Amino acid sequence: MLKNFSGDTKFTAKVKILLIKIYGPSPLKDSVLERAIAFYELESLSQGKVNVLKNEMTKLVQIDSDKSNKKLFNLEREQQVYLKSISAERNERAQHLQQICRDILELCEGESLVETKRKSAELLGTIQLLLPTEGSKVAVENERSKPLYRAVLALRLLDQACLKNPSSADALTQELADIVAVDFNELRNGSAEAFRQFADDVKIPVIMAAILQDIGHYHPKAQNIIKGLDGKLDHFRTLQVAERKALLQINYRETTKYLLNGIGAVNYLGDSVAEREAFASTQIKTLRFVKQLLMSSVQPKLGVGNLLKIPQIYTSIVLSTKDNYNYKLLPRVYQVLYKNAERGRCSRSVVDALYQITGDFPQGFGVIYMPNDVYQEARYEYAIVTQLYPDKPNEPKCRVTSRHLTFIGHGHDLVVKKSNNLYFVETAQNFSSMSKARLNEILSLLSSNYLERKELDLLPRCWQPVEYFSNKVNQKLWSRAR
Repeated sequence: MLKNFSGDTKFTAKVKILLIKIYGPSPLKDSVLERAIAFYELESLSQGKVNVLKNEMTKLVQIDSDKSNKKLFNLEREQQVYLKSISAERNERAQHLQQICRDILELCEGESLVETKRKSAELLGTIQLLLPTEGSKVAVENERSKPLYRAVLALRLLDQACLKNPSSADALTQELADIVAVDFNELRNGSAEAFRQFADDVKIPVIMAAILQDIGHYHPKAQNIIKGLDGKLDHFRTLQVAERKALLQINYRETTKYLLNGIGAVNYLGDSVAEREAFASTQIKTLRFVKQLLMSSVQPKLGVGNLLKIPQIYTSIVLSTKDNYNYKLLPRVYQVLYKNAERGRCSRSVVDALYQITGDFPQGFGVIYMPNDVYQEARYEYAIVTQLYPDKPNEPKCRVTSRHLTFIGHGHDLVVKKSNNLYFVETAQNFSSMSKARLNEILSLLSSNYLERKELDLLPRCWQPVEYFSNKVNQKLWSRAR
């Protein structure tokens, strides 16, 4: 997935780099995930060394001699050096994570709401189009991409909740206002300073929480459940109820511990006492908010935890790691989300908000449609979902990728009506009178080889654009349409 950077557009290359920085594997073993794994592996050893030093110093304090005092002095100095190195490592992890959060903001947000929508759609779509949809690598690559994907969804869900009409404020918005000082009126009035403050105080913590949400799964105790004590179990298998409950408890506990002890607050660099105090206060508020998000996402009810929980559920389906992953079923994601809402696991109103953002068809999904001139020449064409906020959830905004049964690199934008979308059974039935020979002819033109055609349905309901997107020319789906 992450090869051939030189054969990608600048945006695609940036997305690949960001995916490596978050969940690795990275050449220097310094992704967010790899840093967390290293912290977990050394945590008990580090604490053990600190305890040994403390015990030794406690004994020496009780002995008043030149020899013991000299040894005590050396141990105190060793402890200070060791604790300083631990603090430096923690600070480096905190800086690394916060910089990644700002990189995400830069990649998916613009100077206007229109630009933010476009950039977010491009980021989500690029992630989807980089991932394999078949084969043995689906689960691994999807797992690595989840944190970035759900972080972008959480940001757009946050905007949807905070920038809508104040008269429709719900429990989520009210709770958010109680946690952080947000002037929603200034936000809605387009204040640049309010947006900057909102990004620092709210959006950065939301991204941090989305990235760290499942980091506790990589603690050794969690890995014993996921992979078994001998490490031989399939870590993408469906867990038993007792295993799942235990894993949820470990994940929450160890994720919170990593947030507070492994990440913590960024150290202030400077001489101003007033600035140091203000900086420290902001950092503490950020940590508290991230902790609140993580805690409330376990049982979000109607509150702020839905900002994490609902994108998490959506992402777990669209970027599934299960054996039953089926690309064709991705547009049914809201059937699962609304069932979760009915069971009280998340807020229906927030699910409604996400539904307005994404619609039924995920970004980057391959749509097959009947063009309006189909009666002049019996055929269908290919398109890719490239825009958020569809006017109707079942009518995605797409970029056309084929014209007259020939792939093109610069198509026009098109809203694919339900009556033209072959994903829907009633539309597909309109092709029932087309001859088998003609359908095979279309397949021969729109599929890359005979083996691929052999595995496709004679009348496919969707297509998988991964190979199409691997060509640099075809990665410019979000540029100005021609």
